[in-house]
Amino acid sequence: MAREDLPGDLVRDLDRDALSRLVREVNDSGTSYQKMADRTRGSKSGETLSKPYLQKLATNAVTQAPNPARLQALAAALQKPLSVVQRAAALQYLDYRATELAGYDDDVRVIVAHLAGMEKSEQRKWRAMIEASEQAGRDDA
Repeated sequence: MAREDLPGDLVRDLDRDALSRLVREVNDSGTSYQKMADRTRGSKSGETLSKPYLQKLATNAVTQAPNPARLQALAAALQKPLSVVQRAAALQYLDYRATELAGYDDDVRVIVAHLAGMEKSEQRKWRAMIEASEQAGRDDA
């Protein structure tokens, strides 16, 4: 069945399984759900996860977004950075896609925000000006 033949709500659910996919990938790489659950014992969050919860999460059968303590436990279970688990949960449960520019100062973020709001033709014009300025600087050196 082609993607365009699927009902809209099913397509949405298939596209919104980022956290479930992380759990499946760890399981597919050879880590059992029980081993993942065992990793949550003694995690910083104080939260422990059960094997059945992880199995339900892997099949996208958990309907409520995990709370912050549960996200920390999931990070421990999956041995992934907390930020990766948080992003996957935000995408799966809130349909939120992070677009921040980490590692850049406020000037760069403001410039990018302005460019993002422009039409494609306007963006191409600014790109050409920036590249021309860069080239002129190299030519002067």
